[in-house]
Amino acid sequence: MNNLLLIHQATIVEDWIDYNGHLRDAYYGLIFSHATDALMDHIGLDADARASYGQTLYTLEAHINYLSETRLGEQVQVFTHIIDHDSKRLHIVHYLYRPSDAVQLAVSEQMLMNIASDAGRAAKFAPSVAANIREIHEAHQLLPRPGYCGRVIGIRR
Repeated sequence: MNNLLLIHQATIVEDWIDYNGHLRDAYYGLIFSHATDALMDHIGLDADARASYGQTLYTLEAHINYLSETRLGEQVQVFTHIIDHDSKRLHIVHYLYRPSDAVQLAVSEQMLMNIASDAGRAAKFAPSVAANIREIHEAHQLLPRPGYCGRVIGIRR
């Protein structure tokens, strides 16, 4: 998907299906949460690095747009786009796709904060992590800004 990171894959299981025969909304969040965990590993904040640096990521805000139905047994993939970053934060978008037909199923925009685990406060990324983030962001800067990015929920009058 145009330089996006294929960050996570999953199969939809029966426990995740609702009374309509579709993926329950909460499980989209679970899939995106697992994708964020995989992103942490990818940027150098895996379990060993979290212990070594004493840092982790917290999700400050997340918005999900549900675009198409997902059913039992389907394979799904999450691609990740780093929209922006600074010394402590990541602004990302996760895209959920069904690879069998390339249908976009959902989009999750998230703001993530690097946290010093012992203090429970924001902290600058470790230099190696910051370098990995910069490298990915530079590759993603040429990508178009996602249409679902920065939207506000409200009833238009």
